[in-house]
Amino acid sequence: MPFKTSQAPNQAMLVTVEGQLIVANRHELKQIVQDAMEQGVKRFVIDFTPTAYIDSSGLGALVSMSKRVRQAGGDLRLAGLNEDLGSLFELTKLDTLFAIFETPAEALAGF
Repeated sequence: MPFKTSQAPNQAMLVTVEGQLIVANRHELKQIVQDAMEQGVKRFVIDFTPTAYIDSSGLGALVSMSKRVRQAGGDLRLAGLNEDLGSLFELTKLDTLFAIFETPAEALAGF
C-alpha cells in the first residue's frame, strides 16, 4: 500500500506517501482524505519524505483535495518534499497554493 495514515495531535491526520503519487494511486489518496473528512477530520498533513516522484495527475489530485478541504473549512499542508519535488512545486507555482513545511512535525505544530 503506497499510503500510511496516522492520527496526529490537534485532530489532524498525517498521510505518508511512500514511493510515488501517480495516476495509478491518486484516487486512493483522494479517497483516504474524503473518508477522513466524512469522519470529521479537517486538518491534513501529506508527508512526502519517502516519496520519489509525483506525476501531473498526482499534482492535480493534490489541488482538488486542497480545494475540497478548504471548502469544508479545513487545512491541507505538505511536508518533506525532497529537492526535486520542491523544484516541481516551484516550477508549477503550486508552492503558492500549498503551505509547505520541511518536516511533518513542523506542519503539525502549526495547527
